[in-house]
Amino acid sequence: MESSSTQREAALSATKTRTPLEPGPIALAVRGNPNSYSRVAVVLHWLIAALLLGQIAFGWFLTTIARGAPTRSIYVNFHKSTGITIGVLILARIVWRLLHAPPPLPSFMPTWQRAAARANHIALYVLMLTMPLSGYIASNFSKYGIKLYNAVKLPPWGPDNRHVYALFNSTHVVAAYVFAAIIAAHVFAALLHAVRRDRVLSRMWL
Repeated sequence: MESSSTQREAALSATKTRTPLEPGPIALAVRGNPNSYSRVAVVLHWLIAALLLGQIAFGWFLTTIARGAPTRSIYVNFHKSTGITIGVLILARIVWRLLHAPPPLPSFMPTWQRAAARANHIALYVLMLTMPLSGYIASNFSKYGIKLYNAVKLPPWGPDNRHVYALFNSTHVVAAYVFAAIIAAHVFAALLHAVRRDRVLSRMWL
């Protein structure tokens, strides 16, 4: 009798329906650990981080190439093209973030650290949008426009206006310096968590 009762309980447990708040197998497969970022978020984070660091370094490299140099347009168009590509990835990251809430910050973190982390993330997202958008707009107020990966010509949709170009190009350059400072603060905080081994950094690993 005890065996039959145990079998019935096992059968009921196997057929039990999930509550609306309980993650299903697909959600668990995507997120993995509920205390960590989802696998998609982790991949997008590190991919975009690597591309952005390379893009900023490449932008500073462009300042070493004299205007009028034969190869300058090739490098500039490649910089613009990768900027558009990164911009699309950033939009995908934002959409994913809006549809999938990130894991809560650990309860042991002081209030000021939570506030600093939120402020840093907001600044990162604002600058991730500002940089590619300002560069794209500036390019469309120049007669040169954009030649996507030096293969497909994208005619500018704005007039050749040096004042508008200068405004958005200056915004693009200033944003790059501010962005570098915000990234440095972000990396510094991540390294502190790594040294403390408090498992905050591990939330962004697969």
